[in-house]
Amino acid sequence: MTESRLTALVDLDGTLTDPYPGISASILYALEKLDRPAADEPALRAAIGPPLEGTFAAMLGGDAVLAREALGHYRERFGAVGLYENTVFDGIPESLATLQAAGVRMYLASSKPRVFCERILDHFDLTRFFDTVHGAELDGRLGEKAELISHVLATEAIDPAACVMIGDRRYDIEGARANGIKVAAVGWGYGTIDEFETFPPDVIVPQVSDLASVVLGLLR
Repeated sequence: MTESRLTALVDLDGTLTDPYPGISASILYALEKLDRPAADEPALRAAIGPPLEGTFAAMLGGDAVLAREALGHYRERFGAVGLYENTVFDGIPESLATLQAAGVRMYLASSKPRVFCERILDHFDLTRFFDTVHGAELDGRLGEKAELISHVLATEAIDPAACVMIGDRRYDIEGARANGIKVAAVGWGYGTIDEFETFPPDVIVPQVSDLASVVLGLLR
């Protein structure tokens, strides 16, 4: 039986926090370990959101073996220091507190490995806002957003009609659409105007201070 209580699935990177310093430095570290050319800033910014193994494959000429090796090097650095090279967007704790006080049940839904998500939320004192933390597994399972959202809806018995996905990239929008839930795209993350025109969300949240009111408006 599904739960009809108002629910939000919330992305992490680019939605709650700005992870660019840690992710970009860890990607560059991995490429250097493989003696490959450094990625430029547009490529590094585009890497925030989708599963990283695919990103590395694109950077490495489609070589799946090298991509897995690069991911291993990336995790060496990211797991030690990169995940803390991160900043919570101003106003996020207050917005999450407002949603929580309004009775919205929240679940993290990130393509980042769940073990990293848990450490990041704990470090920045954000775990208290979420019923459960969902993310990809280190072996790649649940790395695609549509698959992850389907898993969260089923595992937590969530009614899609009373649920919204909050994220910053096309992957959040496509994942939400594949599962029949509404989606609010945030304007402070790594999605571009062109991206949102091609993959239109139900609404774009212009700034963090608008997040709670816009999400509540979608849910009610």
